[in-house]
Parts: sequence; structure tokens; C-alpha cells
Amino acid sequence: MLYTIYALAYLKCFFLFFFCFRFLATGNSFASLHFEFLLGISTISGIVGHTCKVIWQRLREAVMPTPTAADLLRFADGVYQSAQFSNCIGARDGKHIRVKKPPHSGSRYFDYKQYFSVVLMALADSDYKFVIVDIGAYGSTSDSRIFSVSRMGERLRQNQLALPEPSRLPGSAGPPASFVIVADEGFAVSPHLMRPFPRCDLDVRKRIFNRRYVECAFGILSSKCRVFQSSIQMKLDNATLVIQACVMLHNFTRIHDASTDADLGLNMTSSVSLDLSRPG
Repeated sequence: MLYTIYALAYLKCFFLFFFCFRFLATGNSFASLHFEFLLGISTISGIVGHTCKVIWQRLREAVMPTPTAADLLRFADGVYQSAQFSNCIGARDGKHIRVKKPPHSGSRYFDYKQYFSVVLMALADSDYKFVIVDIGAYGSTSDSRIFSVSRMGERLRQNQLALPEPSRLPGSAGPPASFVIVADEGFAVSPHLMRPFPRCDLDVRKRIFNRRYVECAFGILSSKCRVFQSSIQMKLDNATLVIQACVMLHNFTRIHDASTDADLGLNMTSSVSLDLSRPG
């Protein structure tokens, strides 16, 4: 009897993950999944929303914990090894995620690309993992404005982010240099925010340098989670859960893409347990 209960619970978790991953990986509509698996559209929607919420809650501390000064120093070492750029902890940019127009929202979510969207603002490290994300800003809002009112932007202005202490650049006898984040010209320059090469008259090496890390991370995310290749036809709250879950799964797969954790310089000592049971 006990074995039967455990088997049924396992099958329930398996099918919840199966439907959620099927939706995230293919981007198929709920109507398509309804005809494919003979489940109600509202049932599939509930499964996807609930499973995405659990993925965000259970994986967040394991794959995207709040970075410490030691973590940021490790990110800076990664950038230096791959791009020979010292004292840089990563690159920051925003990605517009297409969504269904929220009711009574006017033009707040209508962006310059001529569709409705929310913004995924992210800081990525040299392994193309997301370090800090801000999800859900209006599509009509500029990247600079989103960053300035985000939690990370506020902490960076108030020197509350756990940045490493300034250090001298390699081979330099000059004064210590602050650690910085690289962002494009859409962001205002500050003591801890630098711009890459200007866009005019760039050779191939400079163009690649400008698009490394965060742009590549967005590209990997979109290629694995094809739900981003079309508009997410869900309520805004559920669409936000989908984006959150995809970010967690992206980091999880980036950590485990290598044959061993040591290949990425990471040590995943904590096990991840996902409990998909509904409260009550």
C-alpha cells in the first residue's frame, strides 16, 4: 500500500514536470497541448503556473543565490580569463519578453519593437549564468530607467552591493581600481558601471566583445526555452512565473552542462529537492 502511494506521488510529479517542460521547451500553445494530450486548457495552464512557481522557489537558492564578495571576485576572475578585462564582475542588459496585452494597461507594455512585452533585466557572468535578475518592468520603459529603480541599481548607488575591495590592475603600479559592471550606452555611466566600445567603426573582435556574456546568455536562454520565440499567451502573473522558471532552469543547465562540476570551477554540494505537492 505504501509503495503504491509513493509510486502515484512519483507519477504525479513526473507528469507535472513533463507538461511544464513541454510547454517551456516547445512554446506550443495550450490549445495545441490540449489536443495532443486530451487535457483541459485550464488544467494545463494551472499545471504550468504551479510547476513554474515551485521551480523558482526551490532552485533559486541553489542556482542563483545572492552573490557575496567572494562570488563577485570569482566572476571577475572568469571575465579576466576569458576576455582579459580586469575588475569586471559581469555584463548587464535587458531583454524584452513578448506577452499578451494585460487588460486596462494602455500602452505601458507596448515597446519600441511594436509589441507588448515585459523586460528581463539581468547581470550575467563569464559562464553565461544569470547572477541577478529583475523581471516584469513595463516594456515601454527604458533600460536605464528600469536599472535605476531596480533593487540592484539602488544597492549599487548606495554602495550596498557586496563588491570586492578595489584592487590594482594587473601589471599596474597605479591606485586601486573599482570593480565594475559593463552595460551598453542605454545605461548611464557611474563609478561602478562602464560602457564597452562605441558602436561605430568596430572590428570583429570589438563587436564580439560588446555582445559577450549577457547577450550570449539571452541567446542560450531563448534557444533552449522556445516559449520566448513567440508571445506568452498567459496572464501577466503567470507569464512572470514562466520567465522566472526559465531563468532557474537556464542556470541549472549551465552549471551541469560540463562533464563535471570542476570543469566550471563550481561545487554543487547541496542537493535540490522539488516538492510539487499543493499546500493543504
